[in-house]
Amino acid sequence: MHLAFVTSLVPDGTLTTGYEIANAAIIGGLRRAGVQVSVVGFTWPGKQPIDPENTVVLGSVDVQTHTASAGQRLLWLGRALAEGQTFSSVKLRHTGEARIRQALQTLEPFDGYVLNGVTLAGAYPDLFRNKPSIFVAHNVEHQSAAENAAAARSLVERLLYTREARLLKQLEAKLCKQADFVFTLAEEDRVPLGIADDRRSATLPLTTRATTPAPLFSRQPAYDLALIGTWTWQPNRIGLDWFLEQVVPQLPDHMQIKIAGRAPAGLRSDHPGVEFVGRVEDATAFVRGAKVIPLISQAGSGVQLKTIETFELGMPAVATRSSLRGITDLPENCTVADDPAGFALALTHATRLRLPAGDGRAFHAAQIKAMDRQISRGLAALPKSMQRHAA
Repeated sequence: MHLAFVTSLVPDGTLTTGYEIANAAIIGGLRRAGVQVSVVGFTWPGKQPIDPENTVVLGSVDVQTHTASAGQRLLWLGRALAEGQTFSSVKLRHTGEARIRQALQTLEPFDGYVLNGVTLAGAYPDLFRNKPSIFVAHNVEHQSAAENAAAARSLVERLLYTREARLLKQLEAKLCKQADFVFTLAEEDRVPLGIADDRRSATLPLTTRATTPAPLFSRQPAYDLALIGTWTWQPNRIGLDWFLEQVVPQLPDHMQIKIAGRAPAGLRSDHPGVEFVGRVEDATAFVRGAKVIPLISQAGSGVQLKTIETFELGMPAVATRSSLRGITDLPENCTVADDPAGFALALTHATRLRLPAGDGRAFHAAQIKAMDRQISRGLAALPKSMQRHAA
């Protein structure tokens, strides 16, 4: 079976965001199942695909809103309003439908599509209907947009996110309806997407790496807490704001809190132990340098890949219930707390206990096994559909 994996950004080997980590895991799972996967999408400026022989590049694009100029943001907004497109999808509309059709023709013969997320499939919603398809819903995007609207800091932001939520809800419904099978990354996402039928959808467990590092049963943590993420992404920012504004003030002044990753300008905390360290060279070493990992999600949908990585590394953690979407078996060294006072108390208690790291290899192996089983279910839905399309 030969499938075209249609995605906004093709893998370039730089696994810095949850989206990129998830994509690598899904492509790896498809190839373990014996599928020939050809990736179709854009590259970041200056980046090259990690697997050029099996990749068709549509062009180069920087889709980051926070780094775009004011003129570029206004151009995207104007086009989105004029064309009735979502703000995220309109960024990929400059290539044109003819160029993408031509790119797909170079892959022939192929059997169907894996539509990876809403963005590129949503930019050209009628382009990928000529063959069977699997739709991968990384998140319930309309739900995330509605949460962003509720957390917006200005009326204009609120109105734009509300518009985005309305369009995304229509788009997700369309993509789910036309797909032969739908994968979500969290069980909780199937109902709001209207695909709770087990014959047409399944939850896809993920991993953050091909193999799990050996456990560090004996280690010397360098600081108390470590958080890492792309904090410019609004759902992540909502969680970080909750942590900094409601949890951190209840932590002891002597607690050392390292926060790594891309952060918005002006982000700060009055707590003397908070340090924003920016990009780190070795994310695994950074995480393993902490006594405890706070898993702080408050919004969004899909799975929290930082949670999966924490459990794969066997790290002690304190997690909100929102951080545990898509996780069925919790490690013993993970404490669940949702209210700020309880979360702060659990962190303080865990750092004092110096909980040891566990062995995450069993968790990783279970995720791989479950992922392979679900991918097989999705692929099994395609041959019947291929017969219908051929007729």
